Amino acid sequence: MFPKSFQKLINYFSSLPSVGPKMAERLVLHLFKQEQEKLDDFSKTLKDLKTKISFCTQCFNISENGLCAICQDKKRDASIICVVEDPLDVISIEKTRQMRGLYHVLGGTINAPADKNNQLKIKELLARLKKEKISEVIIATNPTTEGEATALYLARLIRPLNIKITRLARGLPTGGDIEYADEATLTGSLEGRKEM
Repeated sequence: MFPKSFQKLINYFSSLPSVGPKMAERLVLHLFKQEQEKLDDFSKTLKDLKTKISFCTQCFNISENGLCAICQDKKRDASIICVVEDPLDVISIEKTRQMRGLYHVLGGTINAPADKNNQLKIKELLARLKKEKISEVIIATNPTTEGEATALYLARLIRPLNIKITRLARGLPTGGDIEYADEATLTGSLEGRKEM
C-alpha cells in the first residue's frame, strides 16, 4: 500500500517500544511533511546517537564525554550511591529533586535468583564501594520479582562492607484506595510506614 521506503520507516518505528503500526504510520507521515532542513537535522542527530553518546565511565548513566553530568557535579554527596536498573530510572529520580548523591546504573536485573548475570554492572559497583568512602547505598530497583531478586542479591554482597543499605519505600499511591490495593502493595505500605 505504501512505497517501499515509506514502509521501511514504518517498520523501523513500529519496532520501537510502545509504538504500534498505526502510530508508526502517523510518525512517518509527520516526518514526510517536514521541511528537508528539519529532516536533515533529525537524521544527523540520530546518526550521532552511537558516536557522540556513551555510558558514563563511573556510573554507567548516559553521557556525552566520559563522566556524566551528575558524576561531574561537585555539589553532589559522593558518599551516597543510588543503584538503579537503567538510565530512565535516574531521570525519574532526578525529577523529584530529593536525591543529592550519585548513581550506579546496573543495566538491568537478575532474571532469576540463581542467575548472576555477567552483563550487569555489579562488579563495577562493588569496586566503587571498596574504593570510595560510601556511607549509604540506596537500592532503587523496581518492585518486580526480578527487581526484588536483584535487590536481595546486592544487599547480600554489600552487607560485609559495613555500608548502610536502604531500599526505596513502597506503598499506596496518592489518591489510591486501600480497598483496591493488592497484598504486596499493602505489605510494602505497612513495612515502610513512618512516624507522624
